[in-house]
Amino acid sequence: MKKIKFLALFLLLSLGIKAQAVQTFSVNIYGGYSFSDKIEYEYSRAYVEDAFQYGVGLEYFLRNHNSIEIKYLREDTRLPLYGGPLGMQLNAGDDKGALNFILVEGTHYFDRPSSKVAPFIGGGLGLGILETPQSGNDTNFAWDIKAGVKIKTNSAVSVNLHAYLQSMTAAVGDSYYWTYFGIVGVTDYVSTFQFGLGGVISFNIK
Repeated sequence: MKKIKFLALFLLLSLGIKAQAVQTFSVNIYGGYSFSDKIEYEYSRAYVEDAFQYGVGLEYFLRNHNSIEIKYLREDTRLPLYGGPLGMQLNAGDDKGALNFILVEGTHYFDRPSSKVAPFIGGGLGLGILETPQSGNDTNFAWDIKAGVKIKTNSAVSVNLHAYLQSMTAAVGDSYYWTYFGIVGVTDYVSTFQFGLGGVISFNIK
């Protein structure tokens, strides 16, 4: 419930949503390439390897060159885990996994009616679902930011080219500390940070 309230507050503050401001919407088909990331935790380390990403989104446009979008992205990849005294791979032969993102995103377009190219920036918050053979599906907090250009055509189709940074934060265990009040347990978290390059084919509908 707290996550939902925070998402709503973020979108209201960043976009100034008014019900009567909705003009058009578009169906967006996503494709991209995410670069690898290394995650370290105590005596182990894991990698999210390079992978292609794909997905779909539904984007609503407002009068002030802003939009709000809900999108789903999926990245099928390998997640090798290394640890132990010899640093050996602990999940050899069983390291296939996937990262799924369900995000509510706001975007601002620096749009001019006379131009076919509109630069944009944006960011989103939502859920990240990590799939691994060992633990199944694990739902976590996720976010992304992006910047790029939208290339318009004379038809209802446009193309977006952008760079993005996306992150997922997961709980990996607990640490315990001696304090004046006794033993205190603290949940440990690790985060992925993947930079990527992508494109979007948008089908604009009025």
